[in-house]
Amino acid sequence: MPDSPAITALLFGLRGCLVEAASSQPPQPAPGALQTLDWLNRLQVPCAWVDELSSSDAEHLASPLPTWLKAQHCAQAPWPAPDACWQALMTLKTHTLEGCVLISSEPRLLQSGLNAGLWTIGLARYGLHAASLSQQHQERLRAKATLQLFALGVHSVIDHFDALDDCLTDIGQRRLKGEKP
Repeated sequence: MPDSPAITALLFGLRGCLVEAASSQPPQPAPGALQTLDWLNRLQVPCAWVDELSSSDAEHLASPLPTWLKAQHCAQAPWPAPDACWQALMTLKTHTLEGCVLISSEPRLLQSGLNAGLWTIGLARYGLHAASLSQQHQERLRAKATLQLFALGVHSVIDHFDALDDCLTDIGQRRLKGEKP
């Protein structure tokens, strides 16, 4: 992202974004999540996850994630109120909303990010069992999720973390042109 304004902070949804969990199995990092977090940590981009689970449930779910990753759960106002996003940014000691981005697959959390004045990236994910579906069915689900996320008003949509670098560069370029979230 050398020609783009810096990303100030990144917030992630916990469930369905950073972590996948089936009721009968321990939580697992989502594909590409640990590599992405490692990359962001090396770049010294402040990051936090956001969820509305209780503290104990959220911390159990976040157990496979790096310990340096900040947490924000149990906001006082339920989503789509912007409080959880603002509280997470305060935890990260972010002094401006400029360049703050929320990434999630949860529409209510994305709406919270929009309400908070953040750039938003929808993650078009369609569940743990997608690998067992036909390629055609997976594509239909991804397309449906993408359309729903854009209809919500998110700024970008990706379907895997490998696309995040290009997406953040695009947001930086949009910021250079004076676009605001």
